[in-house]
Amino acid sequence: MRDDHKSSSGNDLPDPQETLTRTNWAAMDHAYGRATDAPKMLVALLDTDQSVRTKALDDLHGVLHHQNTIYDATVPTALYVAAILPDPRTIRPVDKDHRAFPGNMRAELLAWIASVSNEVTDAVDAISRRHGYFLNDHPPTVGIREIRPLLFSAAFAYVYDADRHVREAAIAACIPLLDDPRLLRYRAELVPLVLQILGTSELWQHRERAIDALDAWGEDSSGLEGQRNPFLFCDTDQSPDSSPWRTAPSEGWSEEPPF
Repeated sequence: MRDDHKSSSGNDLPDPQETLTRTNWAAMDHAYGRATDAPKMLVALLDTDQSVRTKALDDLHGVLHHQNTIYDATVPTALYVAAILPDPRTIRPVDKDHRAFPGNMRAELLAWIASVSNEVTDAVDAISRRHGYFLNDHPPTVGIREIRPLLFSAAFAYVYDADRHVREAAIAACIPLLDDPRLLRYRAELVPLVLQILGTSELWQHRERAIDALDAWGEDSSGLEGQRNPFLFCDTDQSPDSSPWRTAPSEGWSEEPPF
């Protein structure tokens, strides 16, 4: 399926090194100004030092996608992240705390792709329009929407991965990407995976995402169990499986859209 999809999109992901060297980062912004430091952050994701990798992952969320915002620099960053997924160094661990999702760097990178993709869905578009904003008027958001087939191909490669955490993260990343009209035909292929893998996850966030996706696609989600205690997520001290970097699948922004 992945090869067929790539041929239908007409492009493969650019080489990650080319993305680093050929992108005019100085002309782009992230949360704290010009993105001239972005290449250093991205290279550090594959560092041999676990503390360096963990800091780079923090920067990926907190600088290049701060509070779920899509910046100019988020677009080439997404291409880079997707392109390094096959690198064996992504199976290295990163530091965790009591709020972090389990999984290695590859699972974390897939979760980041999911977080970015969440912000360009049809649901977000509908909400933004009600507030007088239009996703198509925001060039970085348009940029992410344009590369959704590439991000989908990269994530789909891991939906059958032997590592359960990677497998769940890959399926979760595919879900918001399937709003793209070019990818709608792949929903049927994802339904059994969403039901059988994501729907039986130990993480309530993944189970909730499975229920939401199946309901949105007109599929049967009966029998899946979401969050038993809706107030548990509000108490981070009692929420061992909530991530410090990610929110639950969003229906919109965590703050007002930045455009």
